[in-house]
Amino acid sequence: MPLPGLRGTEHIGFTVPDLEEADTFLVDVLGCRRVYELGPFVHEHDDWMRDQLNVHPRSVMRRLRLYRCGFGSNFEVFEWEPADGRRPQPRNSDIGGHHIAFYVDDLDAAVDYLRSRGVQVLGEPVASANASAGQRWIYFLSPWGMQFELVSFPHGKAYEADATVVLWNPTRPAL
Repeated sequence: MPLPGLRGTEHIGFTVPDLEEADTFLVDVLGCRRVYELGPFVHEHDDWMRDQLNVHPRSVMRRLRLYRCGFGSNFEVFEWEPADGRRPQPRNSDIGGHHIAFYVDDLDAAVDYLRSRGVQVLGEPVASANASAGQRWIYFLSPWGMQFELVSFPHGKAYEADATVVLWNPTRPAL
């Protein structure tokens, strides 16, 4: 039985060490649009932060900003002052490791653009195989070390030929 009323991902939230640096990257480099900002949020005399957000009760959420990025999910980007110290950026292989992938129409042009903006691109584009054949991808890092990915599969992926359910695709968002 599915979650009642589930329609899809509304936003992806992540924490950055410097919201201004992240804003410059998200807006000026990636082309996201800033929508609004909130904060600060402080709870000095109760356990609301722990009970609602699973963080140290004296942690302070300095600011958060919401962004719209192309046809994908919105981003909710936080700048925290954690009361119990910062933890390192997780790698994909770590528990809680993650990355955010953007679909682009022309992978090579997008990679050239990122490199021209001084963005650290990891390796060279990779052609997927098996069920993902038809897709190419590459990882890149934000200025604070968060992992992002570019993917492109302009002619679809191999699995789609006989699939009864296809993955959501920003080039065909209604399917």
